[in-house]
Amino acid sequence: MSEAKILATAYDRPASLDSPRSPRRQAKNNFELYAWLFMRLSGLALIVLVLGHLFIMLMVDEGVHRINFAFVAGRWSSPFWQFWDLSMLWLAQLHGGNGLRTVIADYSRKDSTRFWLNVVLAVSMILIMGLGTYVIFTFDPNISA
Repeated sequence: MSEAKILATAYDRPASLDSPRSPRRQAKNNFELYAWLFMRLSGLALIVLVLGHLFIMLMVDEGVHRINFAFVAGRWSSPFWQFWDLSMLWLAQLHGGNGLRTVIADYSRKDSTRFWLNVVLAVSMILIMGLGTYVIFTFDPNISA
């Protein structure tokens, strides 16, 4: 049996719900495999980082009522906590961005729409990671009010 011919272009048809990730064209590299592996590994790392963060902040450091500017200044004076918070920031941003990239790829109909949504996503991720990294490494605990 041959498949019925369709007069409409490919982007006029929505992604089917039974197989939304069916490939549009043959991939020539293993990017999606590496992105899939990254999602699993970064998810595990985020579980450890976030649960460790919550345990330390809520149980060891006597709860959220003591969080103020001096607490953050003391915490970020240690390279260990700078690295911990930077790792949480970067992994959460990359993990979420990769997930949103997958959603964009699955449900955008036109190639131009997919391209511009991915551009907006990449620019916003770079801005947020850059600003967060800048704040963590240039935080001055001796600011005068």
